[in-house]
Amino acid sequence: MARDSSDWPSAFTQNDVKKEMERGGVTYIMTNYNNTVLYTGVTSDIVSRVMEHKTKADPYSFTAKYNVNKLVYFQVFSSIEEAIDKEKYIKGKSRKWKMDLISKDNPEWKDLWEEIKEW
Repeated sequence: MARDSSDWPSAFTQNDVKKEMERGGVTYIMTNYNNTVLYTGVTSDIVSRVMEHKTKADPYSFTAKYNVNKLVYFQVFSSIEEAIDKEKYIKGKSRKWKMDLISKDNPEWKDLWEEIKEW
């Protein structure tokens, strides 16, 4: 079962998310300060992965080059395979579709880092 960022925090607890991520995965979208670049990714550890983007752990990566450091969407899955399938699905969609997806759950495109950093 997938859970997206719009479900947080009322539909489930932080402990529920931690347990699900232990065996599952997260599909996420990040952007830069001006929301002009979109990066879609998948991970089994969203906190560590977002921190890698924010700190430019790989200075030659796409996200470092384009200053992609703002988490604007995420969806938690019970299996990594589901998360990978969702990542592929999102990557196949248009920029407008992705923007609509983000805006539906996060209309202000705020950085969701504060909501997940303690997981």
